[in-house]
Amino acid sequence: MSAAPEIKIRAEVDQQDADICRFTVDRTVYEGSPAVFTSKEEAKDNRLALNLFAIPGIAKVEINDNLVAVTKAGHDDWRQVGKRIGGAIRLFLNPPPPIPEGEMVAVQELKERIQRILDEQINPGVASHGGYVELLDVTDNNVFLRMGGGCQGCGAADVTLKMGVEKLLREELPQIQNVFDATDHAAGQNPFYAPSK
Repeated sequence: MSAAPEIKIRAEVDQQDADICRFTVDRTVYEGSPAVFTSKEEAKDNRLALNLFAIPGIAKVEINDNLVAVTKAGHDDWRQVGKRIGGAIRLFLNPPPPIPEGEMVAVQELKERIQRILDEQINPGVASHGGYVELLDVTDNNVFLRMGGGCQGCGAADVTLKMGVEKLLREELPQIQNVFDATDHAAGQNPFYAPSK
């Protein structure tokens, strides 16, 4: 079986507004009239936009034919955010095979095992910093987590997720593909780390 051709994506930051970046894909990502989404709720029926809103700091997604324009709200560099956006577009265009019905039980079991690891091994540690990590969803062995309390907005949240949470989950559950942080680190009642004014 031959491998799917490589998906080429060109990114270009808007000259007038540095918070907007346009991703031109070498194939169609959306057919029909242009679509604009400003929240995860609006994007619930569009898998590509929903995947993009899982990336922290995304404020708006516009999709038209082979063009994906993304507006970010955070201060993260486009070089970092752009890699994650490119990954989400590639995952959308080249999704893993669907889970057969008999394996749906396996997804539920995977969720339960992740929850147990969070409850027993991860949350007791982050609780000492006033934080917690919650499981939002598991889709195609991709895990979506949200950090709350002291972890929300913490400058070390990314390190905690990558070096602590993700590392432990992968050791215990090698079938996990990606671990996504779906936290809005700039929001929250009392984030540990508040962005400078």
